[in-house]
Amino acid sequence: MSVSDLFKPLTLLHGPAMRNRFMLAPLTNQQSEFNGKASEYDQFWMQQLSQGGYSLIQTCATHVEAEGIAFARQLGIFSDDHLPGLSQMAATIREGGALSAVQLHHAGHRANPLLGGIPSPASSFTIPGVNAISTEEVERIRDSFIAAAKRAERAGFDGVAVHGAFGWILSEFMSPYLNDRTDKYGGSLENRARLTIEVIEGIRKACGPDFQIGWRLSIERYGLVLEELREITAEILDKELIDYLDLALWDSAQIVQEGKFRGKTMLSVFTELPRKGVRLGVAGKIMTAQRAGELLDEGSDFVLIARAGILQRDFPLQVKANPFYESPKTPVPAEYLRQRGLSERFINHLRGWQTFVTRGSI
Repeated sequence: MSVSDLFKPLTLLHGPAMRNRFMLAPLTNQQSEFNGKASEYDQFWMQQLSQGGYSLIQTCATHVEAEGIAFARQLGIFSDDHLPGLSQMAATIREGGALSAVQLHHAGHRANPLLGGIPSPASSFTIPGVNAISTEEVERIRDSFIAAAKRAERAGFDGVAVHGAFGWILSEFMSPYLNDRTDKYGGSLENRARLTIEVIEGIRKACGPDFQIGWRLSIERYGLVLEELREITAEILDKELIDYLDLALWDSAQIVQEGKFRGKTMLSVFTELPRKGVRLGVAGKIMTAQRAGELLDEGSDFVLIARAGILQRDFPLQVKANPFYESPKTPVPAEYLRQRGLSERFINHLRGWQTFVTRGSI
């Protein structure tokens, strides 16, 4: 395929088609208000992105319960008080021609008590002195995801993306290392995947027929087992429970280092699965037009742009204008980001990435 193939539309199982193969990855930015309401900086960020040529724009990780907060100034969707700001974000994205999704998030055992979070571990050994949450509490969190999806629909978003990556609660329950439960949410792979499946199926039942559902999956760390994740993904694809899979890799080119799939690309482990009408996208160091095009050749239906989208808000338009476009190299000075419209809150968040903002730059 050529880079021009990135600009072909892509139909989804529900709702409108993607106008091209560029999706904006969910980017934590810590620029909302302390109560979870969208700030003027959130709105300006969405305004910039809406003109960037993406087919679908996801919000940052947006917590579905006040107690499930992970970061200071994290966007919230646990209260109707959040609806005005979310509605404005959805309208801005729509006016720019892209589809929109709220990424639904709960921090699980990583909820931050300093921010009012209540750690909710799957197991009693994960955090010293903190017991595993009860079956009833698991079901409450499940219902909070579903309620948040309904709220996103009311706000005018085209769909939601369920955050099942990076050790947050859905990923945590999937892990045999972090989940030693003996109820229906622990033990077998089927039981450990139950929370994820119930969230997705609950959203599909509660929301309209055109509402879109994505699922973000990561493989590394937190005791996750590649073979298990492939098995449960195969089931989700076969049943067409989602519209798109967002495969969050550290590097889209990474190679499996051990186990049954050793020597294969991590991406190929999933692109080889029959996916029926579900679309598969990948994130991970996609910094050039050529790499984005290569990933379609490797079996992806679309690509998720993260760091490159922060450095250049209109990455898709840059690629359209220049099939050999390459993102600026990181780290970059803070002033570079400031001149391109990033808020000080966002820039301060990026300073924690170590390799993004030039050390010592003011």
